[in-house]
Amino acid sequence: MTLKRCAYLVMPDEGDFVTDYSLGIKPMEDLGWQIELMSWRDKVADWDSFDIVYICTPWDYPSDPAGFMATLEAIDKSSAILVNDIALVKWTLSKTYLRDLESRGVNIVPSLWRDDFVAAELASYFAHFGVDRIIIKPIVSTNATDTFLLDSPVPKATINVLQKKFLRRGFVVQPFIENVRSEGEFSLFFLGGQYSHTILKTPRQGDFRVQEEHGADIISVEPEVALLKAAGDDFAKVEPMPVYGRFDYVRGPDGRFLLMEMEIIEPSLYLRMDAAAPARFAAAIDAYAKLQANPNL
Repeated sequence: MTLKRCAYLVMPDEGDFVTDYSLGIKPMEDLGWQIELMSWRDKVADWDSFDIVYICTPWDYPSDPAGFMATLEAIDKSSAILVNDIALVKWTLSKTYLRDLESRGVNIVPSLWRDDFVAAELASYFAHFGVDRIIIKPIVSTNATDTFLLDSPVPKATINVLQKKFLRRGFVVQPFIENVRSEGEFSLFFLGGQYSHTILKTPRQGDFRVQEEHGADIISVEPEVALLKAAGDDFAKVEPMPVYGRFDYVRGPDGRFLLMEMEIIEPSLYLRMDAAAPARFAAAIDAYAKLQANPNL
């Protein structure tokens, strides 16, 4: 049997990041795939030698988004199939995709969008939402990097930091949803167009970040009907359909589930949290590769 070749696009150094993509490798191999880890920073890679390239864990790309996109463009121009589709990557590289989803009827966390930080406007952000606590984060970021939880009034020292961090750098302002701390953030995963599994991420005491790297607690849960319906409805509004995706929700003050992020470039899929998820992932990648190679199937 001729092995099909799949590149997993990764970062050169995983550092302290928690990953579990390795769990999907054996199911991929069982379907006839040969897996090779490839750094997205590799400037001499022969992408034509691969059948498919999976955007796996290039989580350091915010330090060089232009270089990251250049690599993806090179892959897209090769004979290899890029997954997810580059159109989805371009659309969701900036968190401004949330504005598009909101226009399609998705309930997102209320948001203000800014291209540059102006200290004199800071107080108006709190007033706009009628709250005393807000979140400010870059429109291009991963793992809560440069994400700030601010209470009103904001100390001068913090304002100075914000001016440096967001000088001519786009960012989004949102009211802090207290349920992130009291209940947690729900992540629902879709593989091959179908719902797969759900986890609940709860920040450690005194924190607001829900990533494992910041000490959050992660458990597998069964989503309530309203949450599963919201995710399914929102997933259906994304075109083209992602091969894999993660939808992150928080319960708003009125009980509705609000979309915080939609991760379809390089999400951690938390394959370890559901015994069948690795096989579902492999089947989704394999089916997509077959469909792209034979569109008439």
